[in-house]
Amino acid sequence: MPASSPLPAGQRERQVRHRAARLEDRVHEIRERWARRRGHVPTVVPYTGYGSTEWVRVLCRVLLSKPVDPDETSKRRRRRGEQGIRGWRSFTSVPVGDVPVVIEVGGKRIEVLADRGGVVDTKVPVSLEPGWHQATLRTEGSEPVEAPIWIVGPDVRFGIISDVDDTVMVTALPRPLVAFWNTFVLDEHARIPTPGMAVLFERLVRSHPGSPVIYLSTGAWNVAPTLTRFLSRNLYPAGPLLLTDWGPTHDRWFRSGHEHKQENLRRLAEEFPDMRWLLIGDDGQHDEEHYERFALEHPDRVAAVAIRRLSKGEAVLAGGRTKTEQHGSGVPWVSANDGSTIADRLADLGVL
Repeated sequence: MPASSPLPAGQRERQVRHRAARLEDRVHEIRERWARRRGHVPTVVPYTGYGSTEWVRVLCRVLLSKPVDPDETSKRRRRRGEQGIRGWRSFTSVPVGDVPVVIEVGGKRIEVLADRGGVVDTKVPVSLEPGWHQATLRTEGSEPVEAPIWIVGPDVRFGIISDVDDTVMVTALPRPLVAFWNTFVLDEHARIPTPGMAVLFERLVRSHPGSPVIYLSTGAWNVAPTLTRFLSRNLYPAGPLLLTDWGPTHDRWFRSGHEHKQENLRRLAEEFPDMRWLLIGDDGQHDEEHYERFALEHPDRVAAVAIRRLSKGEAVLAGGRTKTEQHGSGVPWVSANDGSTIADRLADLGVL
C-alpha cells in the first residue's frame, strides 16, 4: 500500500490552526458549563458605536458574570455591562459565543448572532439625527443595557482616528508586557495620559464641530470598559473604541493587529467617502507604516498625519522606532514629543 503523500506546508498550517480554534472552543464550552453551574448569567457588555444618518455600527460582547445584586438601583443594573466586568476579571469572564443578541435602535428591532468569542459587530440600517443616541441590547437571560452611538452628520467632512498605547496614554513598558500589565495589573486610575494630548483632541473637536473621534487599537475587547473610563477621566472626547479579540481564528493561531488596523481604516474610508481624516499615532509601533499605506491608497481621505515621538527610554521599551522617514503620499505629516507641540504644528497647516 503506497504511503500517503504529505500535505503541503500551507495546508498543514491551516489544519493545525483550525485545531487551535477548535481547542479554544472546547475550553470555552467547559468554562461556560462551570460558570453556569456557579450561577453566572449572560451579560451584554456594550461598546460605543458610530454611524451616519442612514445606518449604525453596533458593538458589544456577551459574557457570563455573577448576577446583579437585586438591591442595586435600576440605573446601576442597566450599566452593569460597563461597571461590573473590569481589568483582569474581564479576561477571566467566560465569553458566550453563537447566541442571539437583540438590538433596538431608532425604533427598529433586529436580532443578530454573536461570533464564537461572544462579540457582536454589526451594521443596522436606521434613520437617526446627528449626535448621540442609544441602542438597547440584550440576550436571553440578561438585563438590557444601553450602548452609546455617535451619529455623524452628512455635512461633516473631518474626522479623527487615533492609536491608544503611547499615543493617548504613556505605556513605557516592553511591548511583550504591555497587554499583560495594562490588563491584569494596572488600574485605570494609575494610567498616565500623554502630556498635552487631551488638550489637542479638545481643540480639534472644538475647531471641527460634529467630527467623530475613533480610537483604533490592537488591544483586546476585554479592556474596552477600562479604556473608556480612562479616556473620560482624562477629558478625552468620547468616541468608539475599535479593538480586536485575542486567540486563534478559524485559519490562524492569533489575530493580526496589522490586518485589524488596515481593515478598519479601509472600512472607515468606505463608510464615510466624503470624510478627510487626521491620523494620530506614535513612532513606537507601526502607526507610521499603517498611515503611510492608507495615505498612499487614499490620499484624498487624509487631512494630515500626526505622530507622537517617543522619548529615548520609551522607544527602547517599545522595541525601537519605526524606520519610516520619508513619505511619498503627498499628505502633510507633523511630529513632536507632546500634544501641545503637535497642536501648534497642526495649526500651522490650518488643521486647527
